[in-house]
Amino acid sequence: MVAPDLRGYGESDRPPSGEDHAGYSFRAMAADPVAVMAELGFERFAVVGHDRGARTAHRLTLDHPERVERLALLDIMPTDYVYATVDRRIATAYYHWFLYVQPADLPERLIAGDPIGYLHALFGSWGSGLGAHSPEALAAYEKAFADPAARHAMLEDYRAGASIDLEHDAESERAGHRIRVPTLVLWGAKGAVGGYAESPVDVWRTRAADPGLVEGAAIPKAGHFLVEENTAATIEALRTFLRP
Repeated sequence: MVAPDLRGYGESDRPPSGEDHAGYSFRAMAADPVAVMAELGFERFAVVGHDRGARTAHRLTLDHPERVERLALLDIMPTDYVYATVDRRIATAYYHWFLYVQPADLPERLIAGDPIGYLHALFGSWGSGLGAHSPEALAAYEKAFADPAARHAMLEDYRAGASIDLEHDAESERAGHRIRVPTLVLWGAKGAVGGYAESPVDVWRTRAADPGLVEGAAIPKAGHFLVEENTAATIEALRTFLRP
């Protein structure tokens, strides 16, 4: 298993984003693991992603279909779908999407007032509690989030998500690009993703060449951080999917 941090996150490099935020587009972030896997000698592989990693995995599957054997998307709806269907519930749960896309350096300055307190508030929402994370994992998050460069990179990711990523999504739609591999969609039963009027599985089936390629389920007793909150159920679902 290879588990890289996305560019800008964790201990990965934080390259410049450019005026159009393309440096942190999902297309750019998808190209990174493709290069890493090629360097390690893997031309085809399964991809599992959570949150921003899942959005990267979706773009990777569209941009590099020849590389992907199976795809697992954890606790997301398609980016363009979220923006197109936002209502009060989602605006409340995902308020950070709209804060983070504001021009620099307004969000940067606001978060800098109490970055660790703000991080804890985020982790205590989305249907999860701060206690979902082990002390070691939380310390790693805090170390990264204490770095202003890391916070800026995160914001550039979201700025790209509301601009150039939507352009890429529209281009893919016009070109008829679809998911063409078996796909597993998992979400936390207590989180925001399962609260849509449409089932996450049904929505993702509209993004597949064959709706039969997509399966999925809610993970019980979990919010957004389903891996941490119900590790056994999440791993079992992934194991069953990846080793049919």
